[in-house]
Amino acid sequence: MKCDICGGDAVTFIRYNGTHLCGRHFMRYVDRRVKKEIRKQIHVHAGDRIAVAVSGGKDSMLALSMVSSVFGPRNGIEVHAITIDEGIEGYRPPSVDIVRRYCGSNGIAFHLRSFSELGVTMDGIAPLSGESSPCTYCGVFRRRLMNDEARKIGAKYLATGHNLDDMAQSVMMNFVRGDVERLARLGPHEKVQPGLIPRFLPLRTIPEKETLLYALVSGLEFWDGECPYWKEALRNQYRDIVDDLEERSPGSKFSILSSYDALRPMLYRELPPSNLRLCACGEPTVGNRCKSCELLEEARRKISGASRSQQRIRVDPFRASVPGLFAYRAQFADDQLLSDVGDGKDFHLVSCDHYLVLSGQRLLSYRPRCACSYEIAIVE
Repeated sequence: MKCDICGGDAVTFIRYNGTHLCGRHFMRYVDRRVKKEIRKQIHVHAGDRIAVAVSGGKDSMLALSMVSSVFGPRNGIEVHAITIDEGIEGYRPPSVDIVRRYCGSNGIAFHLRSFSELGVTMDGIAPLSGESSPCTYCGVFRRRLMNDEARKIGAKYLATGHNLDDMAQSVMMNFVRGDVERLARLGPHEKVQPGLIPRFLPLRTIPEKETLLYALVSGLEFWDGECPYWKEALRNQYRDIVDDLEERSPGSKFSILSSYDALRPMLYRELPPSNLRLCACGEPTVGNRCKSCELLEEARRKISGASRSQQRIRVDPFRASVPGLFAYRAQFADDQLLSDVGDGKDFHLVSCDHYLVLSGQRLLSYRPRCACSYEIAIVE
């Protein structure tokens, strides 16, 4: 397979336009579109500051790389990276190190904020989220800290790593929900609201497969770990729908985004941005209290309730049907939640409706089982 431009070895076939590209021409193809989006979405001058929300994954690292290559000291614009530590053990720390290294090597100011500032962690919230997805809490708290840090930096814009797949999923999700008002608020933001740093999306026309390939071809370091709570996200079902459409009709993701872009002017006319006021925490909000404060109070209440109801019991072992597993069963009828795993065969059990699989002290998986017993499997 040869590159259609230079005849060299191709690294990819672009299904939606029928071209084969080598690594060099593929990178140019992506660069051109990203720079076009940046020019369309923002207007900056010497002395301005741009913040980039960076998790350490391929998309946000590529967004940081692109923004810092377009702007920087040579044109008098400061680029700052903001990373949020959600408190997910084994998942977030390695990615923080990657972002810190990249920023140190490229002269980019690095800012780290943490959910611990709010008195919570995702590892503490996720088992207690109940009917709500853990992603609901995570997304709201991350946006709060990102906006707060960008505001403190004095940033004129805040870039995020949302790619074409993310955009198509968001548009589809809001259409299906009938949430036209939220659809109108999707970035990039055109109106500057007091206290809210406008966001821009340099990768919004780049498919996820292309952001991954670009990172690999360019040698960009990124964290490819998987969030342990990703399966709980409502977005997953829309990801499957959009991916299936793209597989059947290449270019469907672009069509969804271009249709939304055609509707945006009408949405802005019919649903102009609301006038915002400041919440007690300092964040802008439509009502008297921001969503972050509401969810934070709810999370703290659940954590406090689980802590008060914690009970320690000993359970009896039995041989599990799955080879290599040894299970422990305990009758426990209270309608409470899992807290943590103790040493040896002693467990803190504060729920009865999950099936748990653990390796040593680490929770591998859980799913609804029954309302009157726990089954815990330990990998030998």
